[in-house]
Formats: sequence, C-alpha cells, structure tokens
Amino acid sequence: MPATPSRNANIALWVVQVLVAAVFLMAGSTKFMMPVDQMTKGTVFTGGFMHFIGACELLGALGLLLPGITRRHRGLTPVAALGLMIIVIGATVVTLTGPMPPATAVLPAVVAVLCAVIAWGRRGDLAGASAAPAPVIAP
Repeated sequence: MPATPSRNANIALWVVQVLVAAVFLMAGSTKFMMPVDQMTKGTVFTGGFMHFIGACELLGALGLLLPGITRRHRGLTPVAALGLMIIVIGATVVTLTGPMPPATAVLPAVVAVLCAVIAWGRRGDLAGASAAPAPVIAP
C-alpha cells in the first residue's frame, strides 16, 4: 500500500481530521472555560493536570489541521494524531476503571481509532520531514 493516499483517501482523511480536530478543540477549550472545582469533581486529577491535557488537546487539534492547510511541516500531522491517540487511550482507561458505565468508554475508544487512521493515512508525510540533509560540521 502506498504511503501517499489516493485522491479519495485524501478527501476522507481530511474529513476525519476536521471532525477529530473539532472534537479536540471543543474538549480542550472546555477545560479552560469550566471552573476547576467543577471540572475536577469526581476525579483524582488536579486542575493543573486537566489544564495541561486541555492545552495538549488544543495544540493537537491545530497539529491535525495547520500543517496540511499551510503545506508546511506536514510531518507534524501524524505526530499530532499519535499524541492525541495517547490522550484518548488514557481517557478510555480512566473511563473503564472509574464509576461510570463501561459504555461511556466507547466514544474515546472510537476517537482513538480515528486518530490511528489519521496517523496511518498521513504516515507518508513523515518521510518528507527528514528529507533535509544533516548539517556538516567542519573540524
């Protein structure tokens, strides 16, 4: 299978990227708009940690979109997708081990799969990221 997606696959990847980015833009911004005591109620996580996760979600969402839009540093898109996948795998585990019904873990699990699809579909962009020659250091 070629690392560069076909036209139809590219369109499908863009649709998935936009949808996943919208999910993370909403989730990340909510962590900054919601009062800390309300956000951390019923969880062992601190407000600082939740803000850190929110910042990662916002930056990851931008990493899914901006490299492709600007056509610069496109190798960041699969990296952002993998980083977001780590976050939602953690969210899935926390949901499964917490007091909430196991069915609530379906959404983060599906988002993790979508992040994996993005990372796999955009893996060809990583090859261009290392195309710059190494600098030569004179003795």
